[in-house]
Amino acid sequence: MEKPGYEFLPHTTDAYIEARGTTLEQALEYAAAALFDTMCDIKSVSPEFTEEVDISSNDEVRLLYDWLESLLLKFELKGQVYSKFEVAPITKSAEILQTKARISGEKFDRKRHGAKVEVKAVTYHKMEILREDSATTLRFILDL
Repeated sequence: MEKPGYEFLPHTTDAYIEARGTTLEQALEYAAAALFDTMCDIKSVSPEFTEEVDISSNDEVRLLYDWLESLLLKFELKGQVYSKFEVAPITKSAEILQTKARISGEKFDRKRHGAKVEVKAVTYHKMEILREDSATTLRFILDL
């Protein structure tokens, strides 16, 4: 496996992202970092406060979508950006996948955080979860 993290893949109009981790949880953390790195300079975001996010879904692809969508909504509705993500182990009960995540960030400040591009939406187009050996790779597109 390539080292854990994320990279932007070639795409003509949107952000096509590949996030990799040794576990699905770690890959979700990198996917979140890539989302915010698309919108601002994530290295300039300080962990001023920490929040907990509950995520549940009936499958892993939907879990990825819901995770990214919940983070994008925090940016759009509350004007918050994040730079630290800790996803707890995913559990399954009654065909529902559940996890909690701790996210740390601060209020968005265009001067300090910069403004790269506006993410309009998370999409299901080309969204996939790939596993091989001890690696999990997530691919997804952000509509810009």
